[in-house]
Amino acid sequence: MVILETNRVILRRLQPDDLDDLAALYQDPDIRRYFPEGTLTRAETAKELAWFTNGDDPAHPRLGLWATIHKETKTFIGRSGLIPWEIEGRTEIEIAYLVAKSHWRQGLGAEIATALVHYGFEELGLSRLIALIDPQNEASRRTAIKAGLRFERDLILDGTACSVHAIQK
Repeated sequence: MVILETNRVILRRLQPDDLDDLAALYQDPDIRRYFPEGTLTRAETAKELAWFTNGDDPAHPRLGLWATIHKETKTFIGRSGLIPWEIEGRTEIEIAYLVAKSHWRQGLGAEIATALVHYGFEELGLSRLIALIDPQNEASRRTAIKAGLRFERDLILDGTACSVHAIQK
C-alpha cells in the first residue's frame, strides 16, 4: 500500500519480502554510523521488520516506517516514515529518513523529509514534528533544516545524546 509519493520516490508499507534489501542497509556501517545500536544482523533486522509490518504502534496506526522505492528504477533504496516517541512525558512524532549510499548527495533525503512534514501536517493533522539527530551527523542536520525543521535543544534519550530539531504547523 502506497503511503505517499514525491517526484522521485514512493513510500509504501514494508513487506516481509523487503528483508534482504533492508538487511543490506542495516548491515552497512556507513549507513548505520549514527545509530546508537550500530549495524544490525539479519535476524535483528527480521525482528524489526516484523514489528514494522505488524502495525508498529496500535495507538498510532497511521504512523510507522515505510519502504522507500526509487520511482525511476523501482528499487528499494531505504526506509522512511513517522515514528512516535515518548520524550519527557510528551508524545512527539519524529520524521525518519534512511537512504542507501548509492543515492546519497542527490537531495532525496530532503525530498523525503519535506514530504513527511507535509504528510504529517496535511494528511494526519499533526501540529508538531521533530527529528532526533546525532550531534555529529551533519548531513542529517542539513536535511532536517531543508525540510523546515530548526534546532531546538540537545537531550539525552535512552542514554544517547541527540539534538532535537522541530517544526510547528
